[in-house]
Amino acid sequence: MIVSLAAAVALSSGLNSSSGLEPFDSSSWGTSEDPTNSSAEPMVRTLPSDRTEPDISSSLGVQEVSPWDIALCVTGTLISCENALVIAVLFYTPTLRAPMFILIGSLAVADLLAGLGLILNFVFTYLVDSSVEFVTLMSVGLLISAFSASVLNILAITVDRYLSLYNALTYHTERTVTFTYVMVVFIWVSCLTLGLLPVLGWNCFEDESTCSVCRPVTKNNAVALAVTFLLVFALMMQLYLQICKIAFRHAQQIAVQHQFIAISTTKGVSTLSAILCAFGACWLPFAMYSIVADSTYPAIYTYATVLPATCCSVINPIIYAFRNPDIQKSLWMACCGCVPSFSLRPRTSSDV
Repeated sequence: MIVSLAAAVALSSGLNSSSGLEPFDSSSWGTSEDPTNSSAEPMVRTLPSDRTEPDISSSLGVQEVSPWDIALCVTGTLISCENALVIAVLFYTPTLRAPMFILIGSLAVADLLAGLGLILNFVFTYLVDSSVEFVTLMSVGLLISAFSASVLNILAITVDRYLSLYNALTYHTERTVTFTYVMVVFIWVSCLTLGLLPVLGWNCFEDESTCSVCRPVTKNNAVALAVTFLLVFALMMQLYLQICKIAFRHAQQIAVQHQFIAISTTKGVSTLSAILCAFGACWLPFAMYSIVADSTYPAIYTYATVLPATCCSVINPIIYAFRNPDIQKSLWMACCGCVPSFSLRPRTSSDV
């Protein structure tokens, strides 16, 4: 027995000396001689109860809300309310079924979806697990489709106004409702296809270095969309320039009503300038920034250019719907049952 104990001690001493381990010191267990005594004070110090509390609180902490996201959510709410009112007026007024009002209604639907997309993006960011890729892709796809449809519908309205002046005598006979519906369907099919591209794999989840300023859209796709917008804006400027030329030519041809037409034409040109300036001021900063920037740029620059772009959908109902005398008449009848005299003014070709 003594030999066995001595051998064990010798073996232990040999292992400690060869492996560099310190010999066991029973005094490290505290005042108690029983190592299994869980009530000893040193054992409590090695497993303090307050060490796990910060980890739990940090893992369950609430994400700080960005003021920029709040501003985008408020803008989305305003956009949704305005365009929902336009859609309701057009839907419940049977007389507003001309091609022009169909395009205005399509624009209102696009802006309404854009506003809802901004609200859902806020909800997905702070109230839903945003790490789920499908949620992010659906949110971004909705925003791409809605804002693309908004821009293309504005272009369609511009083309419609140009044709109404260029073919003033035959416009109402050649311009059919069926053709307008076909154009609207083409716009929405194209925009929905663009919105589905990130879902179908055109995203930067697999390679974060290819992300644009609007994750998960890739840099190449963002540049393509920005360049397309610049082309649309250039086409709109050319069409509005032609509209101004036609309006001035009409003013010169009608000598009897020269003074009245000149005043009306001047007002129309001023309105066209305001439309182009507002549209360019809203979208050009974001389009140019999307071309030159990538995901490594500070997020504040993206917010600072995206917010004005979303404000374009706030201005659209005012420019294209609420200024229309027929829509004004329907609004007044819906609100107070009366029609003010100023809303009964006939609409001329120079009114924009």
